[in-house]
Amino acid sequence: MKTLPAWVEVNLDALAHNVSVVRSFIGEGTRILLIVKADAYGHGAVEIAREAVRGGVHMLGVATVDEGRELRSAGIDAAILLLSPALPEEIPAILEAELRTTVPDLEFAARLSDAASVLGKVVPVHIEVDTGMGRSGFHADVAVEWIEQVSRLPGILVEGVFTHFPVSDTDVDFSRQQFRRFGAVVERLRRAGVRVALAHASNSAGILQIPEAHLDMVRPGGLLYGCLPHVVLEGMAPVRAVMSFHARLVQVRRLPPRSTISYGSDVMTCSECVVGVVPVGYGHGLSRAYSGWGSVLFRGQRVPILGRVTMDMTMVDLSGVDAPRVGEEVVLFGSQGDASIGVDEVAAKTGVITYEVLCGISKRVVRVYRRNGGVESMRGLTGVKSVTMG
Repeated sequence: MKTLPAWVEVNLDALAHNVSVVRSFIGEGTRILLIVKADAYGHGAVEIAREAVRGGVHMLGVATVDEGRELRSAGIDAAILLLSPALPEEIPAILEAELRTTVPDLEFAARLSDAASVLGKVVPVHIEVDTGMGRSGFHADVAVEWIEQVSRLPGILVEGVFTHFPVSDTDVDFSRQQFRRFGAVVERLRRAGVRVALAHASNSAGILQIPEAHLDMVRPGGLLYGCLPHVVLEGMAPVRAVMSFHARLVQVRRLPPRSTISYGSDVMTCSECVVGVVPVGYGHGLSRAYSGWGSVLFRGQRVPILGRVTMDMTMVDLSGVDAPRVGEEVVLFGSQGDASIGVDEVAAKTGVITYEVLCGISKRVVRVYRRNGGVESMRGLTGVKSVTMG
């Protein structure tokens, strides 16, 4: 049996629960595209994709061609949409992996058409209509004309059109204006004889706040991972956190008064101090900005971080704990006993959003997948056949 010094737990039961929560908002007639880019927000794209498809998710969203190819290499045959613009040089790989792709401009569309026609393929594409995000896609003023041109190209099927809400959490009025602009584009396409199977607009916040924008498909990301994108949405959906972050003490030290701790030597003990060494640092994804602000859970209570978070280790104050021992579990975010530290708290104290915390957990941290309280699988540590979790 192998005991891990640091790991994250991914609760597959929580993911299934969150899919059902989203389904309760959108009904049975609307499809779900789960965003699994950035390794499924750090949860593990392959494992999350398999579970999501098993649970009724219709399509998977990635940001890069390599992310799509990873899923295909793992045997996942569900529809995969490349949401970010790709380079023309990536078209052969897109076709080989049978990815759906967004079309950023007419030149890309023409080259995609030529490549697909040579292979005798028809590739489904989705086209983004920029209604206010200002990032990518065809601007709403010219979208109809350009989408018509794309739809006439051989080897291409315009399967979907979509838009993206940048402030659906904090400015619903602006998002509804975007939705009206998008709806006008879809209606003009219909009148022009361009019929698309999938119109989609809602991200996580849009699902909760703009029900009229659910359309044919929604695109949840953080919501399905149990993270609400903004505090204004708290209490709107009973989602459960899918990831928690754990480690074990690797050393317990008793330091005399006036001992300095960590880089910068800007923390000095006033009295004798018991210090626990946790084998997690910013190289694992625990932000250096957590220095001096953060705490962890130990034996079901909060204990403060001492000094600066380093690349590989973080020190915590265990002075008030009775005889702490090497090997005991520490929770960096998640629950332990009756206490909990949420990802949202870590994000707030480090000045980022929750998604950045999750995406920042590095590959050096083993992912352990749990179902019904037991360990189902794990990823990230070569040669480990079995794991002691506690």
